[in-house]
Amino acid sequence: MDFLYISSETIEQTELRLLKVIAGAEFEIFEGFYTFEEYPLRDFHANFNENALAHVRDKEIWSQLVPSEDKTKELFKLIGFHFKPGFDNSGFVGWLATHLKQKLGTGVFVVCGQNSGKGGIFDYWGCPCEIGGGFITEVHSLIAKGNQLL
Repeated sequence: MDFLYISSETIEQTELRLLKVIAGAEFEIFEGFYTFEEYPLRDFHANFNENALAHVRDKEIWSQLVPSEDKTKELFKLIGFHFKPGFDNSGFVGWLATHLKQKLGTGVFVVCGQNSGKGGIFDYWGCPCEIGGGFITEVHSLIAKGNQLL
């Protein structure tokens, strides 16, 4: 069983390691756009959407990430990563989020889950739909850099 790995490395070593991680990950671009729907905790069974990619709650509401083309809502472009076993992906979220903020001028959101049958942690990443093309282009660029290192 793989657990989180704690390492001590320089910034440069982290950059090289995470470029290899992104190149080795299973990468997916989701069709269309997504939005968050919210509803009270007590209404879970009435509002659960089986097409949602994620269901997250706090003490008051459920929030589900669902496909949507409704332009009256905040829409997001989504990508996903499944990380391969044996790759130390510690720090990946902070590294990629910082890189994307610097390159695109906007933040992103990340929803993580676990699938032990596919290597462990997986991430869904979202950005505003207006910059979805640049978002995907920048991730492809990082994957290409990582592939040069593998």
